[in-house]
Amino acid sequence: MSDGFKASTNTFAPFLDKLANAASSAIMPHFRQGFAVDNKWDTGFDPVTIADKNGETAMRALINDAYPDHGILGEEHGPENLDAENVWVLDPIDGTRAFITGLPTWGTLIGLKTAGRPSLGMMVQPYIGERFGGDGSIAWYQGPLGQMSIRTRACDSLEAATLFTTTPALFTEIERPLFDRIEASAQLSRYGTDCYAYCMVAAGHGDAVIETGLQAYDIIALVPIIEGAGGVVTTWTGGAPADGGQIVASGDPRLHDILLRELAKAA
Repeated sequence: MSDGFKASTNTFAPFLDKLANAASSAIMPHFRQGFAVDNKWDTGFDPVTIADKNGETAMRALINDAYPDHGILGEEHGPENLDAENVWVLDPIDGTRAFITGLPTWGTLIGLKTAGRPSLGMMVQPYIGERFGGDGSIAWYQGPLGQMSIRTRACDSLEAATLFTTTPALFTEIERPLFDRIEASAQLSRYGTDCYAYCMVAAGHGDAVIETGLQAYDIIALVPIIEGAGGVVTTWTGGAPADGGQIVASGDPRLHDILLRELAKAA
């Protein structure tokens, strides 16, 4: 993290905190409390809780009231007005598996797409009291350590890199061997991090995140944070990340190029 704090000039940046407050108020009464867990899938397990649904409902109400001409894409309640110039992309609890097991590594993702590109984003962890935001040009932190601008750190080799993924189980049979080879060359790898991994890269505590099977609402909020901190987020082929899929985020563009050369083999 860097010293000092630089505020975003994005018109909608102050609204991020209002959305964060609304989502946190709806979600936190359920964390580490008794609640039902539903499964979205007929085969396998994709959990959803009343906290997920209430958090998104609270944010949607604020958006519809303040910016009725904006669109919304949310994980829990579907799309509205996706042809709008500005579309809010919401994941009320990224890391529901962490949430239902009492781990504080989940976060609320609040993203904004402008003209189809991620333009503003925030990750909120209300239990710890941390918020990471970015607008593609700058990135910032608010939390127990104070308020400050954040930057990625230099890392020009895989051998010096700290690597994150939520779990290697994400990867397909074709993808997993490539990840395993990259991980074997890295200095350190950490699992179970969900959205927190991207924020740790943005804040200079790690170097890269490699994941697959992501949806738009899993990544759009995180792109302006990584990019605003000096990093890079793309698909495994180097394409735009806004639609999700195979995603790699790096703090140092030099490391990103190294990772893309490896990952393109399974892209």
